[in-house]
Amino acid sequence: MRPAISLLPFEITTGAAPKETLLNRSQKGSFSMFPPNHHHRLLALAGCVLSLALAACSKSPEGAQKGGGGRGGGAVPVTAADVVKKDMPVILPGIGNVRAFSTVSVKPRVSGQIAELHYKEGQFVKQGDLLVTIDPKPFQVALAQAKAKQNQVGTQLNLAQKQADRYVALQKSGAVAKEQVDQVQSDLKVAQANAEAEEAAVEAAELQLSYCTIYSPMAGRVGRRVMDAGNVVKADETELVVINQLQPIEVVFSVPEQYLGVISKEMAKGPLKAGIALNENAAAQTSGELTFVDNAVKPATGTIELKAMFPNKDLTLWPGQFGEVMLTLSTQKDATVAPAVAVQIGQKGPYVFVVKADKTVEVREVVVERTVADESVIQKGLNPGESVVIDGHLRLFPGAKVELKPPVGSEAPPAEAAGKQVANTVP
Repeated sequence: MRPAISLLPFEITTGAAPKETLLNRSQKGSFSMFPPNHHHRLLALAGCVLSLALAACSKSPEGAQKGGGGRGGGAVPVTAADVVKKDMPVILPGIGNVRAFSTVSVKPRVSGQIAELHYKEGQFVKQGDLLVTIDPKPFQVALAQAKAKQNQVGTQLNLAQKQADRYVALQKSGAVAKEQVDQVQSDLKVAQANAEAEEAAVEAAELQLSYCTIYSPMAGRVGRRVMDAGNVVKADETELVVINQLQPIEVVFSVPEQYLGVISKEMAKGPLKAGIALNENAAAQTSGELTFVDNAVKPATGTIELKAMFPNKDLTLWPGQFGEVMLTLSTQKDATVAPAVAVQIGQKGPYVFVVKADKTVEVREVVVERTVADESVIQKGLNPGESVVIDGHLRLFPGAKVELKPPVGSEAPPAEAAGKQVANTVP
C-alpha cells in the first residue's frame, strides 16, 4: 500500500504502527519542523478540523431548507397592480427656466435727494402705487419762477396787443404811416411767441415736479431695497427698485429641432398645454399653455426656444427656478398602460413579473414605448387585465410562488424608482 500524502506534519494511519514522519523524527532527536511543546496543540487542531468536516457532510438537504427564503422557502410576499387600457398624453419633455413675465427697473426721471420710501422689501404692489418721493422743493421753486415769468410775458403781450389795435385804427384815419403799423404788429407777434414759450416752461416745470413722486408702472413684487432715504440720485441712471410681474409667469425651454414640425402641426389645431415640475417631490403644474416658438433654430445646439405661460395663482413658480417641462403634443387613445415601477431592466432589456392565476410569476420581456409620470405605455408584451408585480421583485424567479399584499399607505403604486421620470416620453 502506497503511503498517503499529508499536508500535516504527521500522517493518519489505521491498523499498522505509524510510519516515521517529521514529528516522529523530532521525538528521536532528529530534524523537527515544530518545537516539541506544540505537538499536543497540533493534534487538537487536527481533531477540530476533522470534526467540522464530518459535521458539514452529515447535514441533510432538509435541514438547509428549514431556514426559509430562496427557492426552497414559502410564497414570496409581493404587491401587484393591473395593466389597464386608457388614453395617454404624448409628451415632449424639456428643462425649463422660470422667468418673470415682465421686469421693470425703476429709475428716477429727475435728479435729487430721496425724501421718503413708500414700499417694503418683497411687497406686492399694484399699478399706480406710490413707491418713492424725491425732495420736491427745488422743483417747486423752479415752477414758481416759471409762472412768474409767464405772468410778466403775459403783461407784455397785453400791452403789445393794445398798441397794435390803436395803430391800426390810426392808420385808417391816416394819422400814422403804414411802416409804424407794421412795426407794432411785429412786436405783437414777438410778445405772443414769448408768451407761448413761457407757457411751455411752466408745463415743463410742472412735469419735473410731478417726477418727484414715483409710482409703480405695473403690478408685481418689489425686490430688495437698493437706496435709502437721504441718498442723492441721478436722473435716468440710479436704480431705485426692481419689480417683477409673477402673475402670470413664463417658462423658457428648448427642444430638439426635429420636433419643430410636429409642434407646428399640433399648434395649428389649437393651443398646446404645458406642465412643469420643479423637483421630483413636487406636484406638477399643468395649467400652462405654449405661447411662443422662436423664429430660428440655434445652430450651436440644434434646438429651438419655446415659452409657456402659467397663471401662477399660488405663486409656486419663482423667477430663476429650473424644472422639468412637459409639453403635451397629442393624446394616444386606448394605450396599454402599466405602472412604471413594474418595469425592470435586465441583460436583454425591460421585463416584468406577471402574476398568473395559480399565484406564480412569469418573467416576460416588454417593449416600453414611453413613460409618463409614474406610468409606462407598453407597446408589446402585456395585455390589459393582466397583473404585474410592483413591489417585492428582489426575491422573485420564474415560477416562484407569491402571496399578494395590498399597497402600503396608498392605493397608487409606489413611486420610488421610476415614478417621477418623464424621460423618453416621445416615441
